[in-house]
Amino acid sequence: MPPTSSVAPEEYLIKLQRLASRGAMLEVVLRLLLFTGSLTAVVVMVTGKQTELVPIPFPPFGSVSTTAQFTDTPAFLYFVAALSTVGLYSIITTWLSISALSKLGYSKKLALYIVLTDVVMLAIAAAALGTAGGVAYIGYKGNSHTRWTKICNIFDKFCQHSAGAILVSFFAAIVLVLLILRSVFTMYLQIPS
Repeated sequence: MPPTSSVAPEEYLIKLQRLASRGAMLEVVLRLLLFTGSLTAVVVMVTGKQTELVPIPFPPFGSVSTTAQFTDTPAFLYFVAALSTVGLYSIITTWLSISALSKLGYSKKLALYIVLTDVVMLAIAAAALGTAGGVAYIGYKGNSHTRWTKICNIFDKFCQHSAGAILVSFFAAIVLVLLILRSVFTMYLQIPS
């Protein structure tokens, strides 16, 4: 939006500064939501543990005590590691965003690095979401072709924790998409027309 003849250059600069300030506040809020979402997903996944008596289908018949927890599945371990990384990243970038509020923005180089790192964090979060979602789906439905039986009929609370963590991580991935779109839009506004 270049200044028009009806708007003085000083007024245009003031409007631009207000827009930048609102955008920086939006970024801080989105980064806090990213931290909240990733932390919640990790906590829900880690606290999902259930012990049940599982019947043995072959002699000697009986049942055995079995525990289901996130450490039993490499996909869930990756999920926790990936979302922990995203949470740590969100703490660092929230601090950078708050410091940018006082300086009215980032340097161009830092803004580019943050956008690129946001994209990498989105890829990490999406990969974690996909792997955990795939394993959770097999736990819920099973796979008759490979004779993997479903486990969510036995470990229902554990499956509910896993599903909740996966849903919250989906929210965190959406927040990352919004952060990337906001950064790209801000860069677009800085391109002279």
